[in-house]
Amino acid sequence: MSSYGALRSAFARTAIIAAISSLPVSVWAQSSVTLYGVLDAGLIYTNKSYSPVNGQNGGKQFAMVSSGLEPSVFGLSGQEDLGGGFKAKFKLESGISLANGGFDNTNGGLFGRQAWLSLASPYGELKAGLQFSPYILALYDSDPRSMGQFGSNISVYANNTFTGTFVSNAITYISPKVAGFTASLMYALGGVAGDFKAGRQYSGSLKFESAGLMLNAAVYDASAGRDEALNSTLFEIPLIAKTFGAAYTISSFTIKGSFTNYKAPMTTLGDLVGGGNHDVWNLGFSYYVTPALNINSGVWYLRDPHDSSTHGLLVALGTQYSLSRRTSLYAQVGMTNNRGRSTLGLDVDGALQGVNGTTIGGGVGVIHKF
Repeated sequence: MSSYGALRSAFARTAIIAAISSLPVSVWAQSSVTLYGVLDAGLIYTNKSYSPVNGQNGGKQFAMVSSGLEPSVFGLSGQEDLGGGFKAKFKLESGISLANGGFDNTNGGLFGRQAWLSLASPYGELKAGLQFSPYILALYDSDPRSMGQFGSNISVYANNTFTGTFVSNAITYISPKVAGFTASLMYALGGVAGDFKAGRQYSGSLKFESAGLMLNAAVYDASAGRDEALNSTLFEIPLIAKTFGAAYTISSFTIKGSFTNYKAPMTTLGDLVGGGNHDVWNLGFSYYVTPALNINSGVWYLRDPHDSSTHGLLVALGTQYSLSRRTSLYAQVGMTNNRGRSTLGLDVDGALQGVNGTTIGGGVGVIHKF
């Protein structure tokens, strides 16, 4: 080959390489989709039960629960690397009942726990769709029992309202972490033509994390909701709530505490009675005796700031042992004491509401994750 031909061939190769390298980054983008799930089957016993007929003691109960400690769910999650620190992410999550195969721990939709799409970048993440509010996530961060279905922040919260747990039509911005601080802001559109305020919801949180210390604060405001269709379940009743939490971890031991206040109208829906004005104080711990064995406990005290006769106490103790990375066994015991209009229960699935006086209960179960 002549020197001219060799030069032309080399130039051609260089041009091809340059052209390929100048193509949009998306050509090289990596994407992934993951199917995941949690299956929790348990048994629960309580020496008293709430009767929706008269609000009195309905007797002892012994029942199977499909989410004795963690919600039973399955879902799809995924992301695509767009380059330059940008990612497209999504999650579709459904709650299921192992008892009958139906929906559970969900707003009733096929993917009634989470159904959102987000764009993440070095400047933060913008998320749109059905999602958990910053307020609920703040409650999780300050819960010594990790929002377990039995005796935790969620069982106290759900005893009165589920508003803010699964928020429809929501847009959330999550800031990057700066000097240990992370902020989240959520706005949920009402979704009612001709009524801009109906069902409108706000939530925001601020969290600080450094050297084992966590501090957070969050608010939730769904008080503008006026539309009957949007306020027909405990997931959508008007609510104003705030919480302040703290946690500190030393090696395998973590102590957590929080103060929460929520105000919601008194509501009777089927066999559930919710709402009211309540202050809730919580303190507890989580301790990994070994990497496979965890012991945790919490105490919750609830009172109506305007009615001293209404107050309640919840105490819970649990342990979880991992048989493998995916399968674990758990056992837990608890006690509630209700006075006045307090109806604190033990378990979201099996004993959400309690009766006046002292109720004692416990449960065992198995969890498998995939």
